[in-house]
This record gives sequence, structure tokens and C-alpha cells, in this order.
Amino acid sequence: MSLKTNFSKLDLECGTDEAGRGCLAGPVTASAVILPDNFRNSALNDSKQLSEKKRESLKPIIESNAISFAVHHIFEEEIDSINILNASILAMHKSIELLMPQPNFIIVDGNRFKPYQSIPHETIIKGDSKFLSIAAASVLAKTHRDAYMAKIHEEFPMYNWKKNKGYPTKEHRLAIKKYGTTKYHRKSFRLLPEQLKLEL
Repeated sequence: MSLKTNFSKLDLECGTDEAGRGCLAGPVTASAVILPDNFRNSALNDSKQLSEKKRESLKPIIESNAISFAVHHIFEEEIDSINILNASILAMHKSIELLMPQPNFIIVDGNRFKPYQSIPHETIIKGDSKFLSIAAASVLAKTHRDAYMAKIHEEFPMYNWKKNKGYPTKEHRLAIKKYGTTKYHRKSFRLLPEQLKLEL
């Protein structure tokens, strides 16, 4: 099924999505993308459905073809302060704010969003597998966040963020149990399930 280009039929419609919401460490990262009406790419899909290699190959295509794109990180301290849902929405707002020109309509992956200024918006469940601009935003959010996690991996290689990207894999949780937390861990998250705490 090919992805649709436009939901609202207005020009300058932007798609927005985030990556890293379920992670135990690192930022939540959002992107907003305005694509030209004639943009087509059969490989573009929800970033979760694409291999890392495919996402990395799509990133420069999206960035060079977009009318405008932006990426914004919200870091651990703010996530812990305002909670992950609010941080995800704030990251999307901040990335939309960076777009030039500003969009006339916003389409959002998922079902939760707060109005941004007076620009009309629509939330779309699984929007990243339905609309090109949301899929493009999902790829940019994921690739930019992965690059950040690879960078901080060098500082704390024992957690293997280069591979797990901060998600709650068994390996990541065992490393937290062994080495404790870092400044990059989200302290408001349940970092260790009970069975790891009670391990014999």
C-alpha cells in the first residue's frame, strides 16, 4: 500500500512523530517535516518497519527534498520533570516551531497531541504507515536519536546504547543492575523490574 501525501489538502502540511518514548535512557526526539506535493518514495515507511541501513539511506533523501524539516531532543531531566507524554508533545512542538515556513496544517502520529498555536491538526493512529510526511518525520527522529545514543555510548559503553539505543532490553537492565544509573537515565522510569531486584 503506498503512503498518502496529504491529509488536509492544504499546502504546507507537516507531519510529526517522535522516537525513544519507551527508552530508559537518553532523550525523546521528535521531528517535523513538510514535503513537497510531488514527493514520492516507495521505500519510505514507518521507521519501525525499516532496517537501520534503510533508515540511514532515506535520511539524506528526506532532508534534501523536504520544503522544511527540523529535529528536537527533550532530555532526561525534563522528561522526569514533566513526564514522557508531555515531553513527547513538547519535542514535537519544538520541532514544528523550527520549521520555515510554518505549516498550515499538522498531522501527528498517534492519538495524543496538544494544539500548537492556532494551526489546525489531526492525530492519526499508525500515521507513520499512512502518510509520507509522518513516515519521513519518524525516520528523521529515529536516525537523529540513534546518532545521539551512539555518541553517548562512547562515554558509557557498558550499557551498549549503540545497539539497544536505551530501550529496556534485558542486557540494558542487567547493566543498570551491575553498574547503577548514569546522568542519561530517566529517573522517573521503572529502570529495574522486581525480578531483577530480587535475583538470588
